[in-house]
Amino acid sequence: MTLTGVPGIGVGHWTDLVGRTGVTVVTLPEPNRVVVEVRGAAPGSRELALLGPGMRVEQIQAIVLTGGSAFGLAAADGVVRALEADGRGHETLRGRVPIVPAAVIYDLLAGDPRARPGPDDGAAAYHAASTDPVEMGSVGAGTGALVAGWRGAEHMRRGGLGSSLERAGDALVGALAVVNAVGDVFTLEGEPLTGGPARPGPPAGPPAPLENTTLLVVATDARIERADLLRLAVRAQDAVAACVRPGHTRYDGDVAFAVSCGEIEADLDAVGEAAFVAAGDAITVALRLAEEEG
Repeated sequence: MTLTGVPGIGVGHWTDLVGRTGVTVVTLPEPNRVVVEVRGAAPGSRELALLGPGMRVEQIQAIVLTGGSAFGLAAADGVVRALEADGRGHETLRGRVPIVPAAVIYDLLAGDPRARPGPDDGAAAYHAASTDPVEMGSVGAGTGALVAGWRGAEHMRRGGLGSSLERAGDALVGALAVVNAVGDVFTLEGEPLTGGPARPGPPAGPPAPLENTTLLVVATDARIERADLLRLAVRAQDAVAACVRPGHTRYDGDVAFAVSCGEIEADLDAVGEAAFVAAGDAITVALRLAEEEG
């Protein structure tokens, strides 16, 4: 089961296997509540300030995860236009304005560095969104993902995109991860997935590559108010810390979105722990599929 097991959540991809880049769009039902937690020191993002405490606009229509580094943020423009055409967005005096936060990974090393997702590619990913189980591996925003660069370029291997679903009482909690980390990757139980040391020491020189990121979306049909919802994003980032070693470095742009889009009554702590497990399992799935793909 994947993130789309949460009722109303859709996921769509646009993939460039030649340029080794892509876009993943997560569409959200309304009403919803969304927050974000940024722990990497080198994020590339758009519209994240709206997800902070006290902001007037509390509801969004979609989340864009994309390759292409800062250039790839242009993909969100296409999603905004497509949402406008569908009549979705924040109501204003001059019509609806779609709210679409976005975050990027640096994947310019994987293929053609001139291959960068743009507005048409973002729109294609949006139109491909469905509630079917999420396609995973080297797809969408995970197409050009790499991991384990902190030990040197010869140790780098493919990352990718994974998703998982957990239950917390009557509530469902799903996660989607794009894994493009500087560090080595492990399961939540500590099993190595990239062959690195369980207790990494400092690298002999600067990590190569110097630009990496793990992006996460966790979502639940439990009703959680915005002030409490941050705990889910924190627990998702805790999963990054548990699975990626070293994680949250100054070379990473780790970003975790947390979404509440339902009315199920559930214990906040139980939902938080389900978010932790779902995020960790999504990271694991991404790496295992990458290994199968070679």
